[in-house]
Amino acid sequence: MALIVQKYGGTSVANLDKLRNVAERVVKTREDGNDVVVVLSAMAGETDRLIQLAHGASDKPVEREYDALISTGEQITVSLLAMILGKMGYKAKSYLGHQVRIVTDAAHTRARIIDVETHKISAELGKGHIIVMAGFQGVDKDNNITTLGRGGSDTSAVAVAAALKADYCEIFTDVDGVYTTDPNIYDKARKLHKISYEEMLELASAGAKVLQHRSVELAKIYEVPVYVKSSFNNGGGTLVTKEDKDMEKEIVSGVTYDRDQAKITVVQVPDRPGIASRLFTPLSDRNIVVDMIIQNASVEGFTDLTFTVPKKDMKQAQLILDKVAPEIGATRIDYDEQISKVSIVGVGMKSHAGVASRMFAALASEGINILMISTSEIKISCVVESKYTELAVRVLHDSFGLDQRS
Repeated sequence: MALIVQKYGGTSVANLDKLRNVAERVVKTREDGNDVVVVLSAMAGETDRLIQLAHGASDKPVEREYDALISTGEQITVSLLAMILGKMGYKAKSYLGHQVRIVTDAAHTRARIIDVETHKISAELGKGHIIVMAGFQGVDKDNNITTLGRGGSDTSAVAVAAALKADYCEIFTDVDGVYTTDPNIYDKARKLHKISYEEMLELASAGAKVLQHRSVELAKIYEVPVYVKSSFNNGGGTLVTKEDKDMEKEIVSGVTYDRDQAKITVVQVPDRPGIASRLFTPLSDRNIVVDMIIQNASVEGFTDLTFTVPKKDMKQAQLILDKVAPEIGATRIDYDEQISKVSIVGVGMKSHAGVASRMFAALASEGINILMISTSEIKISCVVESKYTELAVRVLHDSFGLDQRS
């Protein structure tokens, strides 16, 4: 008998028929002799509806109340699935984040999980129950409801799997695995049977929507094997696991893109110690994640600083920086939302030279100008004009022959 955590996303639980399909999968896993913990998202579109209600009630909703509202979508799906399983003759219990105590910090709308209390889950599993848990939500030390941000149910599932020492975690979604690129924009995209935590982490951070970035971080730290599968067919998925020697044979495993980035350039910043801290600390204090950063060479004691932030945080960043810029003596700030980040990822980069030049040459061959560049050991990212996003993805996919491997 194995202990399996299964997570089902919004499209998988969009209505009663789809919830019944989920129930059949859960029952099949249970009948195979396994203990099952199910983590659910809200129905597709429900969280967006609740967000609209919140902003209809207030231009700037109090974050505590905002989280209390948008977390209610998962309460519906977990209750309904438990009812369906009960009707099918199986003992099932639903739980919300505060009932099993998924403990988080107090950063409303983007909380991070600190601890998952498992004694109640383990006790109910011991009684033969199927556990149905709400994803996306938790509770802080003062018992305020918190939410984990978009895609947070993935993180909930992996955190629960890690805390329970589950044999593996299955993430069921509307795609049947991890692809070499987004199959919606390139029909040559190829499904990967296996990918390392490191590669998946880089793909997720670079814009791939298959798994939330933080869920992969947790899976890597606690070595939780994660299977990405489709809830709409019975085909094999993609295993996210520890790196092995076979993975290094491939130079690049995937190409991804992120249209949800904005570029900010602070012009003629005094080039002296402490200026960068004064610029970026206020952004950090508001939980705005700064991604790529480039500082130009100093000329006559001044430099330009260019960096990217999530597009959704652009307005807040602008309010902060328009106040900070005069204080540090910057000349002006330029804002640009018409950009995308395109990235190639592969553990094989560790042992192969010339990957960057090959990427740059491929983009240049299509007249695509590179606005920013950043690298890690297994990832190279370029910021380009947003109108070139799909073309950049296709030319890089072809350049590295990602459709030709077995």
